[in-house]
Amino acid sequence: MVSYAWAYTRIITGTILGGILGFYVMHRMEMSYKEKMKEQLAKYEAEMKRREEFNQQQLIHEEQGIDKAEILPEA
Repeated sequence: MVSYAWAYTRIITGTILGGILGFYVMHRMEMSYKEKMKEQLAKYEAEMKRREEFNQQQLIHEEQGIDKAEILPEA
């Protein structure tokens, strides 16, 4: 009977500790993923802002009659 009680104790303890470990690992993965997505969103927003500013400059230059080749950066 003692061996059965010890076996049940080990199973229950292992289940609880495994659940805690699994929760912790998933929590860390979720936080890491959220941080990475925030960084990608910031890069995307910066790129969209840069493109919008470029398009506005292009429209202004077209209104003034300046050629596109003059406003494009040299490659």
